[in-house]
Amino acid sequence: MSSNDRLAKVSNISDETEFYTPLPAGYRKGQTKYVIVLGTVMSGLGKGIFASSLAKLLKDGGLTVAPIKLEGYLNLDSGTLNPYRHGEVFVLDDGMETDMDLGTYERMLDQNLSRANFTTSGQIFSRVLEKERQGSYLGRDVQMIPHVTGEVKSKLRELAVTSGADVVFVEIGGTVGDVENAYYIEAVRQLAYEEGAGSVCFVALTFILEPPSLGEQKSKAAQLGIKRLMEGGIQPQIIACRAQNPVTRKVREKLSLYSNIPFEHVFSMHDVESVYLIPDLIHSAGLDRLVTEMLQLHERIDTRRQHQAHTAWMSYVERLKNVTQTVRIGITGKYSSLRDSYASIIQALEHAGTNHDVRVQIEWVDTSEITSANVATALAGLQGIIVPGGFGTRGFEGKIVCIQYAREQRLPYLGLCYGFQAAVVEFARNVCGLEGADSTEIDTETPHPVIDILPEQKQIEGLGGNMRLGGRDVIIKPGTLAAQLFNNAPETHMRFRHRYEVDPRYIERIEAGGMIFSGHAPDHPIMQILELPAALHPYFIGTQSHPEFLSRPLRPEPFFFGLVRAAKEYQLHVTSEQVAG
Repeated sequence: MSSNDRLAKVSNISDETEFYTPLPAGYRKGQTKYVIVLGTVMSGLGKGIFASSLAKLLKDGGLTVAPIKLEGYLNLDSGTLNPYRHGEVFVLDDGMETDMDLGTYERMLDQNLSRANFTTSGQIFSRVLEKERQGSYLGRDVQMIPHVTGEVKSKLRELAVTSGADVVFVEIGGTVGDVENAYYIEAVRQLAYEEGAGSVCFVALTFILEPPSLGEQKSKAAQLGIKRLMEGGIQPQIIACRAQNPVTRKVREKLSLYSNIPFEHVFSMHDVESVYLIPDLIHSAGLDRLVTEMLQLHERIDTRRQHQAHTAWMSYVERLKNVTQTVRIGITGKYSSLRDSYASIIQALEHAGTNHDVRVQIEWVDTSEITSANVATALAGLQGIIVPGGFGTRGFEGKIVCIQYAREQRLPYLGLCYGFQAAVVEFARNVCGLEGADSTEIDTETPHPVIDILPEQKQIEGLGGNMRLGGRDVIIKPGTLAAQLFNNAPETHMRFRHRYEVDPRYIERIEAGGMIFSGHAPDHPIMQILELPAALHPYFIGTQSHPEFLSRPLRPEPFFFGLVRAAKEYQLHVTSEQVAG
C-alpha cells in the first residue's frame, strides 16, 4: 500500500499513525491546485483584491476557480459584527453572512459563492468539537495539530471537490504573526507538503512604507514580515507589494534577495484609481502566466477565450478612466464616517456610473443630524439620494426627513432594505394621514405599525433565527417602473437581510394613497419593491432587498442603473431651468 493510499484509508487518528489527513470522497491529491494568499506588516492591504484579480485572470483563460476566505475570529459568521469594526456584512445567496471580501470575489469573478467559500475559527472549532463528542477521534486527546489543522485542510479539499475547481484560491485573514490565524498558516504548510511539488503557490502580500519625512520607500517592515512567514515553514513564490506609489527597483531587489525568490516575482501593487485596474496590472507583470506555469496549468489556458475576456474587461476599464461628467448622489446613513460599511453600494454606483459614462461623486450625509429645518441645505446640489440598509433607532427620523424632501422635490430616490421601510413610514404619515405611523423596531407602541415583524418570523424568534437571509424570488408587477428596470421579466431573484416587513393590514391603505407595491414574494403577502408612479415622481423606488450585493462591473444592477440614469436627467433638467432663469 502506497503512502497516499494509507493516508486516504486512515480517516481517523489512532495509535497506528500520527497522520491525520481525512480526504473527501472523490478527492485526488495533486489534481486540484492551490494559491494561498497571506498578509504581512498589517491587515487591510487588499489580499482579497489581489486574490480575486488573479483568480479572474485564470478564469478568463478557461480554468475553473473557487475562492475561500479563512477568518480568525471565533464568531460563526459575520452577521453580528459591528460595521465600524469590520465593514459591511455581505450576504451570499444561501444566506451565509460573510465579510466584505466575499463581495470582492463575487464582483471580480462574476460568480455567486456559498458558505463553502467562507469559514471562521468558530466554524472550524465547532466541527472539531462535534467530532470529539461523536467519538470520531477514537479516544485520542484532541489537539491543534493534527486535529484542528486537519479540519482546515478538510474544508479546503471539500471545496475542491464540490466546486470541481482547477484552482482553489485561499485567503487567510489578518497578518502573519497573529495568534488567531497561526493554525491556518500551519495547515496550509501541511497542505503544500501533502499535495506535493507543483500543487501550491504561496503569495505574500506586504506593505512598503513611504514616510513623508524621509522621502523614500522603506522595506524593512516588509522584510521582517516575510521572515516571520518563512520561520513558519512557508517559502513564498510571489511577493505583492502594496504601496502608495510604484515600488522602486531598489526595494524590489532587496525583497528578492531577502526572501530567496527571483526579482521578477516581486510585484508592485501600488494605489490605482479603481480596484478594477488591478487585473491588468497583474497581467502586464506576467503574474498570471507565472502562476499557471508554477502549477503546471499553462497548457490548459484557452488563449482565445482569454483575449476576448480581456478585451471586454479593458473596454469597461477604459470607460471608467475616461468619464468626464459627474453626478452627485448622497448616501444618508449613520455609518457615513466609515466607508467600508457601504462597500457594495459604492461599487454598485461605480458600475452603474461607468456604464452611463459618468463618475458618481458620493456625498455622505449623517442622518442623525438632519431635521426639517436643515434638510434642504444638507441635500443641496445632489442629483439623487440613497437611504441604505441598517438597524436601530439612531438617525431614523433624519432618514424620514430626507425621504420626504426627495419625494416632494422630485429628487431621484433609492431605498434599500431599511430605506424601503422608512419610505413606507414616511408615506403613511405624510400622505395617507396615518399619524404616528412607524416601525415597531423604532416604536413598539406606535398606533400604526406599518412595518412590523410578521407572525411567521415571530414564531421562530425563540430559535434565534428570525432574520430573512439569502436569495428569494420576487414577482414583478407588469407595467411598473420595476418591470422596466428588469426588462419586463415576470420575476427576478434578490438577496435579503432583514426582520421587518410591511404589515399586510396597511397595504391597501398605502396603495390607495398612490404608492405602488410593484414586487412581492411568490407565496406570501410580503412586499419587496415599492415605487411612485411617473406622474408623481421621475424615480422614487425602494426594495426590501440588498441589490448592491448583485451588481457586477459588466452587469450593473438595475436599481442602481436606473438611479444614475435618473440623476443624469435630473441634473440636465435643473441645469436647463437655471439657464432659462
